[in-house]
Amino acid sequence: MNNPFSLNNKIALVTGGGSGIGYDITKCLLDAGAKVIITGRRQNMLETAVKTLGSNAHFIVNDVSDLSQTEALVTEITNTFGPIDILVNNAGINMKKPAIEVTDEEFGRIIQTNLNAAFALSREVAKTMIPRKTGNIINISSMAGYYGIDRVPAYTASKSGIEGLTKALASDWGKHNVRVNAIAPGFIETAMMQTAMSSDPDRMNKALGRTPMAKFGLPVDIGNAAVFLASDAAAYVTGVSLRVDGGNAIGF
Repeated sequence: MNNPFSLNNKIALVTGGGSGIGYDITKCLLDAGAKVIITGRRQNMLETAVKTLGSNAHFIVNDVSDLSQTEALVTEITNTFGPIDILVNNAGINMKKPAIEVTDEEFGRIIQTNLNAAFALSREVAKTMIPRKTGNIINISSMAGYYGIDRVPAYTASKSGIEGLTKALASDWGKHNVRVNAIAPGFIETAMMQTAMSSDPDRMNKALGRTPMAKFGLPVDIGNAAVFLASDAAAYVTGVSLRVDGGNAIGF
């Protein structure tokens, strides 16, 4: 019997795939049978990740915020590995700072990386997916796309934008069988989150207290969700934002 969750013979691109949630997304896609190319700014981290991930993992050094590189990145991957079947727009940055102190440059830098880059890369990849009448794009959203979280105005704005962009692109490209979905992680145990929470115990207790499952998630939970959305098991799913949050968004 065919396995609807199989990603055999699929080529995936995961931005920011060398660490954190991106690393676990990459690992889960590999375990499902895909060949995965990861990108990031730090070559050493990418090299280390690929050595650990195995022979079906490859890397290209790329800064997604430099939009002048976007078209060339897609061309390089297509020429070297074949057309991209799955794009995961995972790369992102954050900054916790009172809104009144955030400069225009700081705000713009986060919007550029988290939102503008996701659109530009989706557009260039879609140019190769639409003629083939197949493709999956997965954006990484956040609980910040659902809540008004203090001290992260730019990040919240960028993830709210990702929520809207996901729906708009799904509507635009659905007729070409190119599916566009988002995953909205809840509070996931990564090094970044642990650092942030350890410096703000009130926020940690608030996050945990309103999560019905009474625990933080693991990066693999996001990876498994990505496999589902990228696979034929989700063949009629597009335009959704899948919360992987232990019920945080509906907790009281």
